[in-house]
Amino acid sequence: MKTKFLMVMLLSAFIFASCGGNTDAVDSGTYTGTIKEVEPAKTEIYVTTDDNKTLELYFTEQTTLTRNGSAVDFSALSEGQKVEVEVEKQGKRLDPISVKILE
Repeated sequence: MKTKFLMVMLLSAFIFASCGGNTDAVDSGTYTGTIKEVEPAKTEIYVTTDDNKTLELYFTEQTTLTRNGSAVDFSALSEGQKVEVEVEKQGKRLDPISVKILE
């Protein structure tokens, strides 16, 4: 019984640790920062803002992604890119309205 409990606890810790990590709550608005992580399978990015907050952003059907004013595919995103994100707070979740690749 102890072994089973220990295995469940270890698995839970692994799952929690493999998620993007700690994220910060921010208000709706526009933020500039750097992409920390890209999760293509989930169309999700983590952005570290210029004031050192981490935003977890799951793209929706309405999210626009642009570079130099032109629409681009999600595959254009990569770690280390400078971006400007406009987000809308929906309860505890942040929905990205637009993401602009700045470089």
